[in-house]
Amino acid sequence: MPENTIPAMLYALDLGVTTLEMDVVITLDKQVILSHEPFFNKDITTKADGTYLQEHESKDLNIYKMTYEQVRQLDVGMKPHPRFPAQRKLAAHKPLLRDVIDSAESHAQSAKRALPFYNIETKTQPSTDNVEHPAPDEFVKLMMDVINSKGIADRVIIQSFDFRTIKLIHQKYPSIKVAALVGDRNLQPEAVVRELGFSPYFYSPEYSLVNEQMIKDCHSRGIKILPWTVNAAADIKRLKQAGVDGIISDFPNLFNE
Repeated sequence: MPENTIPAMLYALDLGVTTLEMDVVITLDKQVILSHEPFFNKDITTKADGTYLQEHESKDLNIYKMTYEQVRQLDVGMKPHPRFPAQRKLAAHKPLLRDVIDSAESHAQSAKRALPFYNIETKTQPSTDNVEHPAPDEFVKLMMDVINSKGIADRVIIQSFDFRTIKLIHQKYPSIKVAALVGDRNLQPEAVVRELGFSPYFYSPEYSLVNEQMIKDCHSRGIKILPWTVNAAADIKRLKQAGVDGIISDFPNLFNE
């Protein structure tokens, strides 16, 4: 299904996942929306005139400089994704976080299944503060206002590569679970705890970095380990047997298969 859209989240729930993973960015009019990048990606975007977005146009569509009404004019579901040939082709736009939560909660209740958890990534980095997104203080407040207004704080994990947002969440919203995203082999659990000044709920490394010692190090510190993005059944099986606490995957259907 098209990434970071409501149809994708509802389909994931139907597959039985416990947690919906998503990325959020901020619009010019301070709306919190789902998007993997703070701009429109040429790989998935169709313009209002029906033509596909070209690479040179991509960075010009900076979501932080667009109102949500402008964002809604671009489609992110009709262009075939080059890396996911089996992706369903359907009209979709980047949705508001609050609408995603409303849709997921309603769908879960209708299906008489457990309400989902939400693993939400803040798409920030120091070099693009106030250019592609607000600085962490404002970003976190806007996001947490939505989360708290929907009454789902006890089912939320905030994840980020930008440890500034994780520190802010820990300071200002200490009951919220946080996950430290790691793609660097040098950022072992001990180094992450040292940099944060506390133990995150999740240590979340790129899956190829995971070994038994890393899992032991996490568990000895009372930290759960949640590798990303595990897209092969053999890797899912191996990591589950090794003792990880969860799996992030683009293909949750593999769990049932």
